[in-house]
Amino acid sequence: MSQPPRVDYQTDPSRYRHWRLNFEGPLATLVADFDENGGLLPGYKLKLNSYDLGVDIELHDALNRIRFEHPEVRAVVLTSAKEKVFCSGANIFMLGLSSHAWKVNFCKFTNETRNGIEDSSRHSGLKFLAAVNGACAGGGYELALACDEIVLVDDRSSAVSLPEVPLLGVLPGTGGLTRVTDKRKVRHDLADIFCTTTEGVRGQRAKDWRLVDDIAKPAQFAARVQERALQLAAASDRPAGARGVPLPPLERRIEPDALHYAHVGVAIDRARRTATLTVRAPQGEQPADLAAIEAAGAAWYPLQMGRELDDAILSLRSNEPEIGTWLLRTEGEAEAVLTLDALMQAQAGHWLVRETQGLLRRTLARLDVTSRSLFALIEPGSCFAGSLAELAFACDRSYMLMLPDEPERTPRLTLSAANFGALPMVTGESRLARRFYGETAPLDAARAAIGQALDADAALALGLVTAAPDDIDWADETRIAIEERVAMSPDALTGMEANLRFNGPENMVTRVFGRLTAWQNWIFQRPNAVGERGALKVYGTGEKAGFDWKRV
Repeated sequence: MSQPPRVDYQTDPSRYRHWRLNFEGPLATLVADFDENGGLLPGYKLKLNSYDLGVDIELHDALNRIRFEHPEVRAVVLTSAKEKVFCSGANIFMLGLSSHAWKVNFCKFTNETRNGIEDSSRHSGLKFLAAVNGACAGGGYELALACDEIVLVDDRSSAVSLPEVPLLGVLPGTGGLTRVTDKRKVRHDLADIFCTTTEGVRGQRAKDWRLVDDIAKPAQFAARVQERALQLAAASDRPAGARGVPLPPLERRIEPDALHYAHVGVAIDRARRTATLTVRAPQGEQPADLAAIEAAGAAWYPLQMGRELDDAILSLRSNEPEIGTWLLRTEGEAEAVLTLDALMQAQAGHWLVRETQGLLRRTLARLDVTSRSLFALIEPGSCFAGSLAELAFACDRSYMLMLPDEPERTPRLTLSAANFGALPMVTGESRLARRFYGETAPLDAARAAIGQALDADAALALGLVTAAPDDIDWADETRIAIEERVAMSPDALTGMEANLRFNGPENMVTRVFGRLTAWQNWIFQRPNAVGERGALKVYGTGEKAGFDWKRV
């Protein structure tokens, strides 16, 4: 299967081919009705509600529309329109035809969308219930696992299963193994049986093993789902009477070597294999209170910038796999960002501010787990202040120009309260806490510098940047660092960066990504999975997989 010229992550409900959204009071229902002929690429059919990247792009969009356009929604029910089928997981023929890079990027985006469900439950009071009304296998069960609760129809045939190991020779790679143990706390020997059988577990046994929360006979299933969904909604603090914010299409100009948005720009240097991402600070008069924020809607700077940055990250990931080093820059006035940070902190309880912070948190987390080298370049005109300084702290290295003889041009780095927990990593800690391993002294020193416009000397002394070359050495030092990085093995860098970026406490999400990066990435390249007689390749042909029986 060849990769299309461009993957576009922008869509809207009028273009959906796979999901239906229904709203009734505090409940939204996401109905899976995947179009068999609606695959993103040719060569396979999405039978039995099996999904591909296009299905997940729509799901990602639908979740954002619920978050922002329907603040009255307090609980979301995920179910299926197909008879006797909830979701049969990732389309196996799509996986068999896909390149290695396509499979891994697909799994990563799927992971992030599932994690986003849990993030909204944890931070925004939006609860999720999987109404499993048919067979639920592989990635379909993983979608259910991301929900707060699972209700399974007890019809003697519907079952939940993770059949990837015995059927395909790969792992339940979008979090299945991890959520079964870490989230649902299924006993490890029962999980071993569950993950090595193809037929799955149904009815009372599924409940007894903690694979689902409840079961209901077909005649009572709809009523039980409705009852439990309303109970989940009653525990939410999402506002019943608020007016939603429509999410219009992003204004975006695409060129062969560039992406242009209102607040974000991307410039690709193919000869150097680098992309420069520039985020611009807000300009002009900005909303100063809740009424003005609501009036601005999707054009409010942090919401619009966050959507643009998210789209740019996803576009580069899927469409520019050979551009392995990203250079992060900022432009604008620090005071505008610091004022915005203070407003968001003061109004953190308002639903729109909370959802916007959630979008920024998930976008920065997407940057954290992106398998690209990230270097921040802090130069004259930069605006690495407050929430925008998180871009530098997400990077593998940061270089800050020292200009001792030109104070008016000296770049500055300014901290705000936003750098100390408002936009945490998926580990739950701030990037500064990760940077300093949670040690008190450097964190206290950084906190004492909140609001100070730090020059390169001061930032280096506080450990906030990697290096601070002067104007004589700047061009050569940054050029050499970038050229050396670009020349290294992408595979080795991906593994190294993931290990170094997540040096703090492990949790369920870091284990999900760690297992994807290390184990699934490796398995996807092994002949037992993708060789001529690998399980993924021969699935559906009637031919038995040919395994290399040596344990490695």
